[in-house]
Amino acid sequence: MIKYPDGREYTPNKHKIKLTKDEISISSSNRGMAFEDDINISNEFYFAHGIALITKRPTPINVVHVDYTNGPHITDAYFEKQSTTDYNGIYREKYIDFEAKSTKSKTSFPLANISRHQIEHLKSVIKFGGIAFFIINFNRCDETYILSAEQLLIFIKENKRKSIPYEYFKNKTMRVAHGYIPRLYYLEAVDKLFF
Repeated sequence: MIKYPDGREYTPNKHKIKLTKDEISISSSNRGMAFEDDINISNEFYFAHGIALITKRPTPINVVHVDYTNGPHITDAYFEKQSTTDYNGIYREKYIDFEAKSTKSKTSFPLANISRHQIEHLKSVIKFGGIAFFIINFNRCDETYILSAEQLLIFIKENKRKSIPYEYFKNKTMRVAHGYIPRLYYLEAVDKLFF
């Protein structure tokens, strides 16, 4: 029998906790943030060990109003222009540029998650000799893959589908190993795919 330090007996809570609809939507809206945090922590590891310099690209905003009553606080702003991709940097003397996406689907990755301007930007990266790709996380499978921008362009050209099947990722792309530090060994996958 388990007891508290004051001698009271521990009785487990036999009631299941149910989440409200709002709590469920909040947790699902943040699923991409945890994935992004994993990439950021991996990037810090790569930089600290002299392997690569990869940074998160800030979204350009134009500040309209700042409230200074309790220290500066932006109260009104708008996006100046559409952002291109999430990350860019230098690895093995090559410019790399990539977009990170997360999906809760177990069967496919929706192409609607990738905007036209991101595809156009990555085409330009390829044109000028850089390395361009997507890191796609299948959240419910706890699997992450690298899809080169070239592979994506070929898939779109050859298929009328509105999504890329999960099996395509398993068979034709590079899987990213998960670990503790770094959390995502995505540069190992980049080595195999591009070098």
